[in-house]
This record gives sequence, C-alpha cells and structure tokens, in this order.
Amino acid sequence: CRRPQQIGSWIDLLPNAGAGSGRGAQHPVFINQQQQSENLLARIKELKSTSITSDRVPKAPPLKMDLKDFGIGLLTSIDRMQINYSENNSSFLPGYLPTPGFIGTMKPTFGYTIGSQRNVRHIAAQNGWLTTFDQFNQQYSETHNENLDYSINTEPISDLKIDFTGGKTYATNFTENFNTTDTSGDGLSNTYNSLIQNTFGNFNISTSLIKTAFSKSDEVSSAPFEDFKSNRLEIANRLAQNFYGNNTYATDAEGYPLGFGKNSQSVLLPAFLSAYSGKNANKISLDAFRDIPIPNWTLKYTGFMRNKWFKKRFKRFSITHGYRSSYTINQFRTNLDYKAADPTLDYASQNPDVLDQSGNFKAQTLFSNVNLVEQFSPLIKVDFEMKNSIKVTTEIKKDRSLSISFDNNLLTEIQGYEYIFGLGYRIKDLRIRSKLAGPKKVIKSDLPTTPLHQNGEKSTDTDYGIFFVGFGQGFSCNASNYWEKDDIHNQYK
Repeated sequence: CRRPQQIGSWIDLLPNAGAGSGRGAQHPVFINQQQQSENLLARIKELKSTSITSDRVPKAPPLKMDLKDFGIGLLTSIDRMQINYSENNSSFLPGYLPTPGFIGTMKPTFGYTIGSQRNVRHIAAQNGWLTTFDQFNQQYSETHNENLDYSINTEPISDLKIDFTGGKTYATNFTENFNTTDTSGDGLSNTYNSLIQNTFGNFNISTSLIKTAFSKSDEVSSAPFEDFKSNRLEIANRLAQNFYGNNTYATDAEGYPLGFGKNSQSVLLPAFLSAYSGKNANKISLDAFRDIPIPNWTLKYTGFMRNKWFKKRFKRFSITHGYRSSYTINQFRTNLDYKAADPTLDYASQNPDVLDQSGNFKAQTLFSNVNLVEQFSPLIKVDFEMKNSIKVTTEIKKDRSLSISFDNNLLTEIQGYEYIFGLGYRIKDLRIRSKLAGPKKVIKSDLPTTPLHQNGEKSTDTDYGIFFVGFGQGFSCNASNYWEKDDIHNQYK
C-alpha cells in the first residue's frame, strides 16, 4: 500500500487551491433579504386614506374592527425589514491516495468537487482511493455553521418607533476515526470502517425571559428557583411517557420515574428553561435546541412635543426602553459512553450499561454549561432639553444572568441594577478670539464639550455636546444553588 505524502490538504473552489492527499469540499449558502417600505407602501397609505374619503360628513360611525384596515395599518407600520441567513458546510477526508491532475479531478464525485456535502467516504474506500496504512490515525471531519438574524423597524403610531431584532447561531463539528480494509489482497481499500464518532458545538438564540424578570429572587429566597424544583417531576413524567409509550412505568419513593430522576440532565434542562422563561412545564419543548428566535425590542417615543405644555417648555423630550435576552449552550458534545435503552423492557430488565452512576438513562448529548442572559438596556430612559438649554438624562438599567453547569451541578444567578443621571448646559453664542487659518478674528458659537458617563468614560451614543455630571448605583446578587443526589439545596453566597 502507499502511505500518503501529506495529510490535511484542502481542495476547494478557490482559484489557488492546492492538492494533497486529503480531499475537502466547502458549500457556503448566503441569503440576504432587505425591504425598504417607505416608497413601496406609500401608495398603499394613499389608497387607505382615499378609501375613507367621502363628500359628506358621516354620522357617528360605529366602533368596530375592520380587518382590512387593520392589515393595511400593520403592513404600513413596517418601515424597514432585513433578514440575513448564512450557512457554511465543509468536510475533509484524509488518506486520499489519487493525485489530482493539472486542472484538478472529478473524483471521488463531480458533486463533491463542486462543493456537495454528500457522504463520499464509502465510495472512496470501495474504489481503492483511501489508504490502508495500519498506523493511519487522521480523522474525517465535517463542519456546519448556521447564522440567522433579522431586524424590523416599525412606526405603529406617529413618533413611536419600535425596532425588533432576533437571531440564532448554530455550529457543529463532527469528527470520526476510521480505517479501511483490503479484502481482495491487492493493496487497495475495499471497505470503510467507522471507529469513533464525536460531535461538539455551540448554540445561541434570542429568547424572552420577561415573564420572570421582576419575580422575587434574592439571597434569601427565589420564586423561579422554587418553580425549577417543582417542574422536575412534571418534566420527568413527560419524558417517561414518551419513552415507554404509557404511564405504567415504575417510580421511586418521591414519584419520579425510574431512569428519569430529579438529577438527570434530561429532566433538569427543560425544568430550568420552563421556570425562568415562565412557561408551563407541561407544554415546553423537551428538546434543548430551539428553532425560532424570539424578537427583542427597542422602543423610543418622541410624541410629547406635540403637546402644547411640552412644546412651550422643552426643545425635545423622549422616552426610551430596550430589552435583550438570549439562551446559550456554550458547549455540547457527544456522550461517547452512551448506549440506548430499550423502551420495550421495564427499568429492572435494562442493560446496566444504559444507566449512569445515578441510575438514570444516559443522555446522548452532554451539555457543559447553559446560560440565560437578560438585559433591560434601558428599563426606562428620559432624555430632554429645556428652552433654557439645560439638558437632563435619567436612566435605569436592569440585567440578570443565569448559568447552570452540569459538570459540577451548580446554578448561579447574578442580578444588577444601574441608575444614571446626567445634567448639562449649553453656553449659547460664546465669543472666541482666534488666529487659526488666517488673521485674528472673533468666532461666535455654542460651547460643546465631550459627553461623559457617570464613570467618566467617553460616550458615543449622543449627538449633542454637553458635559454630564452623574452618578451610578449597582446591586448584584450571586445565588449559587446546587443539588445533590438526595435533594436540592440552596446555598446563597
């Protein structure tokens, strides 16, 4: 047999692609959809306004919901919408023996050469194109990256702007140790033998935790954590019914189905997501991954200036509110010790290899750390400038971070509050004598200064030049909750 000269080279669609003893293919997919609706929907708005025009004044029309007007109003409130989707797939097959020619090769298949991700491992082995070297230890690999994000800018009523954003990221890396067998004795491979397969990756998606954002949770007690503990039994029963197909399964002394105990990863993760998202434990998905990113939002209202009282006293007046939340699986990986249980057998008759040290069925995928992060940035912000050029900004921010670790059975919750106050004044028509760029002359202008946050750092989120004198106050709580085999205990630090 021939030993490959170089392991790990790529052949792809790039003009300067090199050749080697490995074959690789990449398949990127990009989709970008953007819609500007100011001009597109102008005609619809015009039709809407003319459709209700009449030559005579109507008599007190009854209050009723017109679905047509509602649909047109909803459609015309969208000023801009953008959706971005990208997907990248690649694979690498080491130990490939044939050498590509001057203009490349169509082997192992034409589709693979132009980027197809069809499985060609067995085809290459059957045609004798893979090495049979007995010390070969390179891994076949596949990568998959998927990114989705969207943004929608709306103005449902005059002077009220709401921006919706959301997104999802999913990335996996599959590796496989393999060897080949020469069954014909000609020194060429005939069969492909898969040895060890492993998949690892990460996941992130926008979500909503607003239902429990203001629930009581401090160093003394936590309402969502109590829900987390109580949700375990409902989740465990759902998992057992899905596995066995009935509800006649055996239970332990506390009522948990055998194989789906209260400390099982399969039970804890849905119970955790259900408790802190405020969803019903009987309806929440039992899968760790989610498909649809829930929109987050930023809201700004400037309509106060339409009121005579505000218009008389202020140059501008606005209120802002923003919300962001995300669900992240930092790392998931294949459980190499996993063996599937038999749903046709009762718990006592199961193979001991399908159970972990706690007596629960082994999970096919292991999760190291799962995070839920929520930010009100800001919870509320009032920003105004008075007629006498005094500018005031008040802002309240709130955030919460939840991290559950299945490696050391630890749940950590951190909460923070921040209060910001800014005060500034613009000096009008300040006279400055200067000789810059010419003879001496008097420059008359307003005095702008660099705006600062309460911590003294430069700010780039304002359009006017003032000096802020402010203060901030923060509060954080680290509630570390851990569970043991017999029960869940709360340890607050």
